[in-house]
Amino acid sequence: MTKTVQPMTSGSISKRLIYFALPLLLGNLFQQLYNTVDSLIVGNFLGSSALAAVSSSGSLISMLIGFLSGISSGAGVVVSRYFGARDDKDVHRAVHTMVAFGLAAGVLMTLVGVLLSPQILLWMGTPDSVIAESNAYLQIYFAGSLGFVMYNIFVGILQAVGDSRHPLYYLMASSMVNLVLDTVFITVFHTGVGGAALATVISQVFSAALCLIQLLRTRDCYRVQISHIRFDLKMLRQIIRMGLPSGVQNSIIAFANVIVQSNINAFGEMAMAGYGAYSKIEGFAFLPINSFTMAMTTFVGQNLGAGQIKRTRQGARFGIVTTVVLAELIGVVVFLLAPQLIAAFDASPEVVQFGVDKARTAALFYCLLAFSHSVASILRGAGKAIVPMLIMMSIWCVIRVAFLSITIPLTHSIQMVYVVYPLTWFLSSIVFLLYYRRVNWAGEAKASQTV
Repeated sequence: MTKTVQPMTSGSISKRLIYFALPLLLGNLFQQLYNTVDSLIVGNFLGSSALAAVSSSGSLISMLIGFLSGISSGAGVVVSRYFGARDDKDVHRAVHTMVAFGLAAGVLMTLVGVLLSPQILLWMGTPDSVIAESNAYLQIYFAGSLGFVMYNIFVGILQAVGDSRHPLYYLMASSMVNLVLDTVFITVFHTGVGGAALATVISQVFSAALCLIQLLRTRDCYRVQISHIRFDLKMLRQIIRMGLPSGVQNSIIAFANVIVQSNINAFGEMAMAGYGAYSKIEGFAFLPINSFTMAMTTFVGQNLGAGQIKRTRQGARFGIVTTVVLAELIGVVVFLLAPQLIAAFDASPEVVQFGVDKARTAALFYCLLAFSHSVASILRGAGKAIVPMLIMMSIWCVIRVAFLSITIPLTHSIQMVYVVYPLTWFLSSIVFLLYYRRVNWAGEAKASQTV
């Protein structure tokens, strides 16, 4: 194996995780800038109604991105295990099956998304005053589905082998493209929210192309060769087994947010804009946590593939403690600075009040959310992707939706939408803790070497 990328199976655990997570953090920061730049420019140049239109599409788009990144990350566990075991032949087969899967998924998502966008917005209860703009934004975004599907697939491959630097470079470049195009389309050509969506699509295609060039040019075992892109049934089964539950798990919170968004929509445009602004802030606030949990998945996958049980357990403990402490520190900052942060998106007093109320209900409980995500990422790296999927589906979807279905009609208060989040974070943390204490690491290491 040509060692252009160093495996995470040796060296200082803390340094390996931190050095891998830092580029992920910066990369995720630029990824978050995609939709946030849209919201900032739309909110300041087109007004609250346009911001509400973009925000009403945001939960659905987050669900799709979460699903795709979850699939690529989960499928990447297959690559990381073979890479950790230094099995070049199976790394090659897994990589090309992932690419074939991504191409098929991207085409399907484009067709389904463009056709169903109007109906999806109706199901979400989007107000008539913004539904036309919301539909324009969503359909253009779906038209570029292949770009962000393949970007996630390519990044999943690179991260699985321990390369977090190149995705960072490409996201930095594409984010600059997005910023320039957003400004030009909206302020010069006056294209409205559709221009913001088009800028995002073009920049995503650009970043996917840069990732592909890197994978075509590398001399390592994970090199992509166009003529070798095909489905290998053995690898496809593993990718689906690992990736599909991870995709569902990763999109559970966003799916629940789509349902929550329909409740938010009932409180009017100002509530939609305020809640949407807070969602952008939370997305930024949780980037360090998401970056560390992604690093933990790769770390656990590679080390279990190499049969290093003690190192796997030590890395998992370090990751959990680090993410929980960091999340709580971030939560305190968001709690204190909520008015200023919300006002950056829309300074209307009513919008700011809605956003601040949400922030000060949830921010101090970020530690619970971090713990759930940390354990879920560890289990995903260990090949137990279906467990966190079931936990999150039952608590973050079923219980969350049931709570809102009961309390909203009784109270007619938006506060019920706010409190459901820390409540379900607490419940999932308890269940994850109980399960994590029972993990048999020796058994997981043995299973990972016989995939």
